[in-house]
Amino acid sequence: MRPAAFIATAAVFAAFGAYSLYVMWELGYVGLWEACMANIGTWQLLLDFIILSGLALVWMVGDARRTGRTVWPYALITVSAGSFGPLLYLLLAPRTAATRQGREATA
Repeated sequence: MRPAAFIATAAVFAAFGAYSLYVMWELGYVGLWEACMANIGTWQLLLDFIILSGLALVWMVGDARRTGRTVWPYALITVSAGSFGPLLYLLLAPRTAATRQGREATA
């Protein structure tokens, strides 16, 4: 991942993490799910979240097979906490030689 993309991903993770902690403090985990099922509008958002999480899981499994990474911790996080799984998967990706060479070439 390029340095700018890493910084942006880390910023999203930190900001969304802080907001999620606030929401959990206010509603609790069960309360958050209850709010997600309050009406048809929130059901639509919940279903969209589930679809996107499924797509992220498919991508992570394929990428992990290609790169030899372990995917199950990120899959568990995705199932229980949504986008935190894929964000961590991206943030904790090993830096490859090709990535380092690309950085050196642009420096």
